[in-house]
Amino acid sequence: MSTTAPVSAFRRFPKPLRILMWCAIVAIGVASLGILAFSRGESISALWIVVASVCVFAVAYRFHSAWLMAKVLTTDDMRATPAVTREDGRDYVKTNRWVVFGHHFAAIAGPGPLVGPVLAAQFGYMPGLLWMLIGATLGGAVHDSVILFCSIRRGGKTVGQMIRDETGPFAGLLALVSIVSIMVIIIAVLSLVVVNALAESPWGLFTIAATMPLAMLMGCALRFWTPGRIGLVSAFGVVGLIAAVVGGKFLHGSPLESLFLLKSTTLAWWIMGYGLLASVLPVWLLLAPRDYLSTFMKIGVVGLLAVVIVIIAPSLQMPALTKFIDGSGPVFAGPVFPFCFITIACAAVSGFHSLIASGTTPKLIAREKDIRVIGYGAMITEMLVGVMALIAACTMHPGEYFAINMKGEPAAVVAKVTELGYPVTEAQMAKLAEDVGEHSMIGRAGGAPTFAVGMAEMLSRVYESKTAKQIWYHFAIMFEALFILTTVDAGTRVGRFLVQDLLGMAWKPLGRTTSRASAWLASILFVGAWGWFLYQGVVDPLGGINSLWPIFGVANQLLAVLALSLGTTVLIKMGKARYIWATLLPLVWLCSVTISAGLMKIFSADPRLGFLSYASVLRGNIAGGGTEKQLAQWSQLLTTNYVNSVVTGMFLVLVILVVAVSARQWLRLLTKRELPVLSEEPYVAVTTK
Repeated sequence: MSTTAPVSAFRRFPKPLRILMWCAIVAIGVASLGILAFSRGESISALWIVVASVCVFAVAYRFHSAWLMAKVLTTDDMRATPAVTREDGRDYVKTNRWVVFGHHFAAIAGPGPLVGPVLAAQFGYMPGLLWMLIGATLGGAVHDSVILFCSIRRGGKTVGQMIRDETGPFAGLLALVSIVSIMVIIIAVLSLVVVNALAESPWGLFTIAATMPLAMLMGCALRFWTPGRIGLVSAFGVVGLIAAVVGGKFLHGSPLESLFLLKSTTLAWWIMGYGLLASVLPVWLLLAPRDYLSTFMKIGVVGLLAVVIVIIAPSLQMPALTKFIDGSGPVFAGPVFPFCFITIACAAVSGFHSLIASGTTPKLIAREKDIRVIGYGAMITEMLVGVMALIAACTMHPGEYFAINMKGEPAAVVAKVTELGYPVTEAQMAKLAEDVGEHSMIGRAGGAPTFAVGMAEMLSRVYESKTAKQIWYHFAIMFEALFILTTVDAGTRVGRFLVQDLLGMAWKPLGRTTSRASAWLASILFVGAWGWFLYQGVVDPLGGINSLWPIFGVANQLLAVLALSLGTTVLIKMGKARYIWATLLPLVWLCSVTISAGLMKIFSADPRLGFLSYASVLRGNIAGGGTEKQLAQWSQLLTTNYVNSVVTGMFLVLVILVVAVSARQWLRLLTKRELPVLSEEPYVAVTTK
């Protein structure tokens, strides 16, 4: 696997020929987007989306990333990184760059690039596609690379620490409180998605569980037995992963099946335990090799999907734009602006990435030049994952897509979808469920089942078989769970660092990342916080996601606003004020998106959209009376909507305050009223043996 291979291959040709090649790539990409945008009524092949995306990927990596590294960040390959100067065998470990790429990609690529584009498909394929192509290159890749660079130059510090050092203690405290609070919600939601996917699923749980001892064997092999022989260890990992996926099929009817047939509450406790261990064990033992291992499956499956799309060239059944761009969509409420840009986060711009880029990854990178392939390369690779998910949703029958993603009684859902102009029948949905080996596919909201159906339908067309479709569907569900769990473990470790920062403000020794006692205390506190929300979601009669997901998208993008504010401050202090538009443009866009979405979620008069308006409806229901069960459910939903309003409002206020403090400092720096003092660590040159 090499992100640079397609690009570096061109360097063997004469310069005039290379120029012609790149011009041709740009022209092909523009033509593909033009065909997708201006086609009306006729059948369009999904192949045009793949061609456009690959062209954007290649051009962005070749030119934009090179400019970003050379002109904006000016990376120095002769400057030693924290993995070299602070190597301790636990958190700071000089690691092969492809292992780091695997860990970083696995950690950032959570549910966002799979679920977000699937849900946003209700607007049509064009809004989501353009947002991913533009947002990932000009926003997400810049965001990730800048924060990774800043953290490496500052000893692997977290975003909260860096904001405090560069902007001041007040902004740092606000940022740290915001980040920890947002992280608790993010990890709880991700963990809940995993629980819902793996509860009472022995095959899926066995496969996920098997990756843990397999990863530990890989970690030990690389550190003690075969150091440097990454190819051999990788081959062992791939074989072991395939064996785990295939082996899970044979659990059915065996004595071991009951061991992996866990209820959701029991599985929630196991996931909390796993998060705690991943947070405190040496990074080389479990976290890095497991994430590297899961990357084989992630990139392999996405690559396989791309190949299958090229082979079968499926037609896009969803139009470029649907009538639901006005906010009347049945999958989720809200107009295309701002909710398309909130729904799709990780495949475009995601604040969660800043926590990985300033958490585990900067402590593993051996050379600054690797920021390009790891920070920028992993982000635009994730963009391709999101594009594949969008294709999976948009090549489905639209009626089936909407029926899967709408809650309610089957007959009512089918009638509503047909009324919206996308005819579908209960018999059609029953056949779909039978084809993928499920009891029902109506009301399977959340995006994951939709992606699994779309993926299974495309892959099974290569070899027509009902069994093949069932296997691919359940494989896709496991694939998504693996995607998400790698974000949970890395996120928990980053959360431990953040909590240590907060504890260090109360008593300095608690902030030392080298202290085992402090690490355990911070990990227990952080896991306890997100674990509480996770458990409440598991026992919630409405499924938990209904109460936690609405603030997930807004919170995630607000993190990116904080990170880009830091990046702008650092660029000004580095004397790169002429380049601050690279961080300011995505910052201004995200501010407009997140603030608009947050205010609409709180104050919209539409009960389907606004927390307070829905709370008003619930109060009316309670006042009108009902059964004991109804009253209990309405009371719980009323409390949930008030909590969501308060939490969303708190996030908006905290982030606006941080941006305001940062903007004041930018003005002072640019008008020379404040000296540009950087908090970088002293320069240490790389030693050569």
